[in-house]
Amino acid sequence: MAEQSAQPEYRIEDLAHHSGATVRTIRAYQDRGLLPRPERRGRSNVYGDAHLARLRQIADLLDRGYTLASIKELLEAWDTGRGLGGVLGLVAEVHGPWTDEEADRISRAELDARFGGTPDEEAIREAVELGVLERLPGREGEEYLVPSPQELAVAAELYAAGVPLAAITGHLRELRDQVEHIASRFLEFTTEHVFARYLEHRPPTDADAAEAATMVRRLRPLAQQTVDAELARAMRLLATRHLQIHLSPDPPRARDDQTRAVSLPAGTIRAVQSLVGAEGVEAFIATATEREVHKRTLDALAASRHEQG
Repeated sequence: MAEQSAQPEYRIEDLAHHSGATVRTIRAYQDRGLLPRPERRGRSNVYGDAHLARLRQIADLLDRGYTLASIKELLEAWDTGRGLGGVLGLVAEVHGPWTDEEADRISRAELDARFGGTPDEEAIREAVELGVLERLPGREGEEYLVPSPQELAVAAELYAAGVPLAAITGHLRELRDQVEHIASRFLEFTTEHVFARYLEHRPPTDADAAEAATMVRRLRPLAQQTVDAELARAMRLLATRHLQIHLSPDPPRARDDQTRAVSLPAGTIRAVQSLVGAEGVEAFIATATEREVHKRTLDALAASRHEQG
């Protein structure tokens, strides 16, 4: 009878080399229960292919945005036979592309030519910070990845129309905060009315996760379609009003009941949402602002009377 081939065995240093994790990380995973203990052979600890596979699973889930606590729950479900196929399918569906647009590359020379022909290092730095451009290893300063060619094309058109780069990046930051709020509300809405039934278990069962992945695939285009339709409606309405104002011979009069958008840090919005919920954010901020205005008015009045006295 032929002997079975011996399974690979690793010392912790070898395991670190093959997995890409550090020795310290491997020991930390063991302490947290994410990685099975090695087999003890005399004075040595011996690891096998199962340990290597587990480390690669952990690395993959970390790359997908999972925390170590969530990964532990998922791996425990795997170990008890509940399976991870549906869960990983759901993760892949959520992390998949949310647009048909494909990334492209652009040379530094072409980039400079599209934005005035003069190199602007500060503009490049801001574009990289905003994710409009991404640096390419080994091509530093020569070529960039463009995750959204459409977004870069819009910036180039605005610049050609006379909009300064600083104004374009400032507008993008403001727009991004507002769009993230819209995305957050859409996720809350669909979670409450659609996905809650699939997420009753933590982690979800394999079957529920597979059904949720199918639902994500069906609903994925709805957010963009809704925003496109509503943006078109709002632009038509507001552009007409703006045109009437600018064609009128009389200067526009300010109204006390007019509202305008104010850019707030995303962290501030999230903090308020955690206190009053997404539907109460506007009322909370308006009330807090009015309270601060009243307080400062009273303080100024009191200080004025104190000086007169």
